[in-house]
Amino acid sequence: VQLVESGGGLVPPGGSLRLSCVATGSVFSMYDMTWYRQAPGKQREWVATITRNEETNYDEFVKGRFTISRDNAKNTVYLQMTSLKSEDTAVYYCKARFAVSEYWGQGTQVTVAA
Repeated sequence: VQLVESGGGLVPPGGSLRLSCVATGSVFSMYDMTWYRQAPGKQREWVATITRNEETNYDEFVKGRFTISRDNAKNTVYLQMTSLKSEDTAVYYCKARFAVSEYWGQGTQVTVAA
């Protein structure tokens, strides 16, 4: 499975962005998909997950502001981010997981600044 993230950029505080992660090379619908992020000088942290059954879970710091969704017909998982804060600045990565197999994308930079 190959994953390619896009949609990052510079956005002012309070703004919105939608990240996309397109998967190729396997049956996308089989995978649980997760977004992570890594801020400068910090460890990578979990943001949100959507299972192959479309159950969703969110880190408490993004719950109510971010929405994860998937379109299996397009092999794509999305992360809609609203009410962005400076502390949301990070490289955002998507991960696909099925059983013991995991695959990561290269990440997309999100910068929240005035």
